[in-house]
Amino acid sequence: MNIDNLYKGFEVELFTGTYNSHVGLSDVIEKTFQDFVKEPDDRNVEYITNPEKDYKRLYEKLLIPRKNLRQWLEKRDLTIIPSSTLCFKHNSFFQRSDIKNDYHQYIQDNYGISIATSSVHINLGIDDLDKLFAAIRLARCEAALYLSISASSPFLNNKLTNNHSQRWIQFPKTPSKVPFFINHDNYVNWIEGNIANGNMQNIRHFWSSIRPNGPGRPLILDRLELRVCDFVADINLLLGITALLELRILNLFENIKTLDPLTASVFSMDQLSKICDLNEIEAAKNSLNAELIHWEDGKKVICSEWIQNLLADLTITAEKFNMKPLLKPIYKVLEEGNQSMKWIKQYEKGLSIEEIMKSSIEDMIKNEDGSI
Repeated sequence: MNIDNLYKGFEVELFTGTYNSHVGLSDVIEKTFQDFVKEPDDRNVEYITNPEKDYKRLYEKLLIPRKNLRQWLEKRDLTIIPSSTLCFKHNSFFQRSDIKNDYHQYIQDNYGISIATSSVHINLGIDDLDKLFAAIRLARCEAALYLSISASSPFLNNKLTNNHSQRWIQFPKTPSKVPFFINHDNYVNWIEGNIANGNMQNIRHFWSSIRPNGPGRPLILDRLELRVCDFVADINLLLGITALLELRILNLFENIKTLDPLTASVFSMDQLSKICDLNEIEAAKNSLNAELIHWEDGKKVICSEWIQNLLADLTITAEKFNMKPLLKPIYKVLEEGNQSMKWIKQYEKGLSIEEIMKSSIEDMIKNEDGSI
């Protein structure tokens, strides 16, 4: 890796259960494994990787906790379920992982089972605040692209939904309206205002497609956190998505005036906020086939074409940083469709959701012994 590569870390949420049901073990898993933490609903759990620059190291960091958890689950006739929503038939009751946690009580009372989803949060280290907020602006404008590549939640409660990312459709984005932040002070004032007026319960209660992150939010920030992606079972694809995001940010830093939406878009920041929200919903519904509005000029573009154009624009940067091979899985998604599109085709051919998931779980197990 080039010395100028960014540090990257992940927060990976997983559903646990059998081949046809969701089983809540989040609290037990947290007590058993040092690198896992419970989620509010007991049916999913999260592990967090330490930041690395090198993609081979990242592969190991993503793979090892998952393999360790799987081995533990297999002894209990359980497994990891690759869907980003509760795909099997289930009851609609919130299953608390921590009955003493007041924040979890608030989540249960106000959002219920809609937050029972799994995803991958991608963190990129950026400690220059001006660069960080420029990167957040650009990544938000293109968040729909990353969602479309990762989409893996067309099923809910043993039924086919009309969405490729049911997760992003149902997840309660909070606060419901998020502006484009002009700078750090603008962000701090907005956060403090929303906590004071009760829109947010605390600094963690900011659930949007992207947000600043750091050890002392909102004042001390050192990374961008992309939160829009569904769970990605294929680690090479997840690293491909991460490489695409990193290359886009590195490209931005070399071309701030022409790529920062603050100066490069025909729209005001308020208009851009509405456009990006619309794009994310369109991507959640139709992913690669979605018709999106481009943030630069307002022209309509099919999502897959936008991704193709972005890959072409980043060719020189990818070669410069020796990252071109990492993007191969994205080209494959453009050719073959994302996980949701493949599952929908299988369902339309007559396979049941249980049969589809069984096959996907078996594929995930086989691929866990692969290498980057």
